[in-house]
Amino acid sequence: MRNPTVRAVNRLTKRWAAAQPPAGDTGTVFTAAGVWPLLALLADGAGGPARAELAEALGMSAEAAAGAARELLTALSGVRGLQAATGLWAKGDLLLEEAWSAELPAGARGTLTGDAEADHRALDVWASERTGGEIGSMPVVLEEETRLVLASALALRLKWIQPFWEMPGEAHEGPWSDRILPVLRRSTSLLDRVRVAHGPTGPVTLLEVVGATGVDVHLMLGEADAPAGEVIATGIDAVTRALPATGASLLPDGNPGPGLFVEMMATLSPEPRLDIETVAFEVRAQHDLLAHAPLFGLETASDADYGHFPGIASEPLAIGSAAQSALARFSAEGFEAAAVTDFAVAAAGGAPPRLRYRTRRAEVYFHRPFGFLAVHRTSRLVLAAGWVSEPGTVAG
Repeated sequence: MRNPTVRAVNRLTKRWAAAQPPAGDTGTVFTAAGVWPLLALLADGAGGPARAELAEALGMSAEAAAGAARELLTALSGVRGLQAATGLWAKGDLLLEEAWSAELPAGARGTLTGDAEADHRALDVWASERTGGEIGSMPVVLEEETRLVLASALALRLKWIQPFWEMPGEAHEGPWSDRILPVLRRSTSLLDRVRVAHGPTGPVTLLEVVGATGVDVHLMLGEADAPAGEVIATGIDAVTRALPATGASLLPDGNPGPGLFVEMMATLSPEPRLDIETVAFEVRAQHDLLAHAPLFGLETASDADYGHFPGIASEPLAIGSAAQSALARFSAEGFEAAAVTDFAVAAAGGAPPRLRYRTRRAEVYFHRPFGFLAVHRTSRLVLAAGWVSEPGTVAG
């Protein structure tokens, strides 16, 4: 993936995070990687102030946007575990400009019949098929004036390289402390899987959970009163290396970051150890992009009194609706179930085992609301971002 495009998409992710209202009862999830290519294709066909506003939102000139969108979608399709698709549906009598339609990436092409119910069924089937059934309907609003629908779909599935094990547990702090939670636990000798970055609202603890297909998930815990958008923005800066973050191997003893505890201790093994506790979660969200029209460069483009897309068609066109449905789910799944039994056997009546080593021990707990990012490892492109206000439920 080209670095300027990755930076432009991540820029939109940060701006969207900052514009998010306080997370709801369960949290939120959003993917600028699904919005940015569509904005780029619209910018390619826009004129006047709408073109300039879209270019500003994209962080890239309108002239370069369509090519960058095609390259981005092609690159996304090459990421293992990630499916990316686009689709366009137009009224049969809408004559698209050949120069614009020729720049569209490969994808579904369809006709809007004018029968809103039948058209919505067709669009819903496309959305469901492209996301493996996770998003069962397209959030588009079809009205009598609707002339064209442009859509994208992203579906990401990954397995952890090192799985968690799950059991009921309790939180140590925060709004979840009086409940039984689906706690996920695991340990590693790689202390620097957890790091601390310092943003505008204080320290943020980041945990990198490594996926098996080149995409990793980063969990982010800020101070208890830090706004969700600021924690996510600090996390994006840290994972994209725009902001330094210090690994646990170099952090001082004590409580150097939210939810993080570090100490030197006598042990039987010379290896350091990081103990991790987080929670399983599932977050769904619906976003009306026109509610933040300036953020997405759609303020002028959504003014239906005028046409804004002479490069798409000769008839006047304006944005009637813009929306996104999104889902994120974090669990200990993706590994085969197994049982491990061990016995600690020592001779009775002898001396206790000698603790020969002093090693670093770190513990990190995500026991209250936190943020998350799904990041393509090599390009550092943020594929999805969100906030967990409510953990999952304990099975059984």
